[in-house]
Amino acid sequence: MKLNRLIAALGAVLLLLPTLAGCAQNPGQTSSSSPSASPYEAPEVSIQWDEATATKITLSGGTAQCGSSAVSVDGGVITIQTAGDYLISGELTDGQIVVDAGKEDTVRLILSNASISCSDSAAIYARQAGQTVVLLASGTQNTLSDGADYTYAEGEDEPDAALFAKDDLTIAGEGALQVTGNYNNGIGTKDNLVIQGGSLAIAAANDGLRGRDSVTVLGGEISIDAGGNGIRSNNDEDPEKGWISLLGGDFTITAGQDGIQAETNLTISGGTYAITTGGGAESVGHTSGGDPPAAQPGRQGEAGTPPAKPQGDAALSGESASLPSLPAPMASPTLEDSSASDSCKGLKAGSSLAVTGGDFQLDCADDAVHTNGDLTVESGAFAISTGDDGFHADGALTINGGTISILQSYEGLEGSTVEINGGDIQLTASDDGVNAAGGSYGDNWDSFRADGSHFVRITGGTLWVDAQGDGLDSNGGLYLDGGTVLISGPTGNGNGALDYDGECLVTGGVLLAAGSSGMAQGPSASSNQNSLMITFLESQAAGTLVNLSDSQGRSILTFAPSKAFQSLVISSPELVQGEEYTLSTGGSCEDGQNGYYGSGVYTGGTKLCQVTLSDTMTTISSDGTVLSGNMGGGFGVGRGNRGQRPANG
Repeated sequence: MKLNRLIAALGAVLLLLPTLAGCAQNPGQTSSSSPSASPYEAPEVSIQWDEATATKITLSGGTAQCGSSAVSVDGGVITIQTAGDYLISGELTDGQIVVDAGKEDTVRLILSNASISCSDSAAIYARQAGQTVVLLASGTQNTLSDGADYTYAEGEDEPDAALFAKDDLTIAGEGALQVTGNYNNGIGTKDNLVIQGGSLAIAAANDGLRGRDSVTVLGGEISIDAGGNGIRSNNDEDPEKGWISLLGGDFTITAGQDGIQAETNLTISGGTYAITTGGGAESVGHTSGGDPPAAQPGRQGEAGTPPAKPQGDAALSGESASLPSLPAPMASPTLEDSSASDSCKGLKAGSSLAVTGGDFQLDCADDAVHTNGDLTVESGAFAISTGDDGFHADGALTINGGTISILQSYEGLEGSTVEINGGDIQLTASDDGVNAAGGSYGDNWDSFRADGSHFVRITGGTLWVDAQGDGLDSNGGLYLDGGTVLISGPTGNGNGALDYDGECLVTGGVLLAAGSSGMAQGPSASSNQNSLMITFLESQAAGTLVNLSDSQGRSILTFAPSKAFQSLVISSPELVQGEEYTLSTGGSCEDGQNGYYGSGVYTGGTKLCQVTLSDTMTTISSDGTVLSGNMGGGFGVGRGNRGQRPANG
């Protein structure tokens, strides 16, 4: 089967991901379906070739020599007219390799220490072929570069990349390729782009890699320094196209806009990724207490035009010794100085995004992982710093596994619905830790209030939250069915460790939610698991141990919130109605992690009170006084200080 047919088949399968990843769930049900790894296996291109049978093209200054009738040489323009293997070596100082073969032909360009530069167009231009393969000979160093200005025939606007193909393009082999796209993109194709292997170093004024219909990467080492997007598939006319599938590879990407952007679906099943966008998280000015970024990039697809052609002599921003230098592209956008259409996300998809493996280091001015549809994480390791959300889905956000560390964010996890079924998650947020709202807020927060379509559900895994805003915020229901949830929430009384607009039902797992008392909420009395909510008479210092022991002196749990707190919600399967418990602070405990010591040995604390659980939800003051309901001390008014939230895109 031809490459384009196989890739089209994968595109059709990827269209099913939104239904697999985020079918609307009854809040009383747990999502059981999730997208599997892509079934697509890209047809492997053989990297073997026979020097004896390959057509040899020897580049020499401003021209080339070739003895085959399949190749025409007109000054610096070398045109290949038929299928076959073409061995290219030497240096072409100002010229171009043109592939103009039959519509079904496969043309393989074997680069063997080849250097091609063109001052007014692409270095390699595959005008027509069924498939063009650029094969990097083992042990060789190859370079391609174009000029800052192109000369087009009347009515033409192609090529627009240093290496450009109108049809399918595959890059394979064990050699190295350095590409400098001074005019616009580094490597681009109007159809499907496949990277099978090789060591690629790409510097581009706009996008590093662009496959209009799709991009598939199976392996290789890829370094990109781009003024626009690092990797992009941009077909917005056919819903079966515009997707990216990353099955492996080692990526280092510095991008002025998005790191990896798919117009429709983005699937990642392996590889390592070090991605910096828009100058990184530190380019965005955050203040504590939930103030949003100064500006918010626009929606998927708005930043679709290439930047102005570069001017000046400065090199591209970013550090990579292997990358070529070129005239500086547009200034890397940051949220402070960008227009509303700029987007500086790490991983971005228009329809759906699914991660089933990989190792990610993301430093982004905008959302680190973003989709306008559903987002599913099955596994993978994430280290994230972001100027906005760590993970954002306009649709359903589902995390089934993986290790996620969000070191800096505006909000850690956000979706129309948020489901956590497994994994190890640690996040720090200047506003909400987890937020079920989704969509684009604009200026109207009330449009998302008490909406039954929004909920947060946690069934497993470990979630540790350090939030200046709400710890868990659901503009609907909050459901805790399992796992371990540890919250060091807000110190200000305008937010709470738990904030929900419907009901909070606890049926399993461990919940420890510490924060301020003014807006504190506890679980609903209709929960199946017992809970205790404590309002302390005085604010407790960060790191203060709080212990709850049973009537036999056995420690049920010990927790040390990472920030000052005056309210604490405790829910555990160990809590039994009618039993008496002792509440203590201070002292010491053994074998803790992230402030949680479980039932570890606790000694030396100060007893505050004894409490008998009288109901599913028992609310007390720290001196033992029983309070009514499941609300905190009541220092504030209303449901929290939301502030002005930027529109998501």
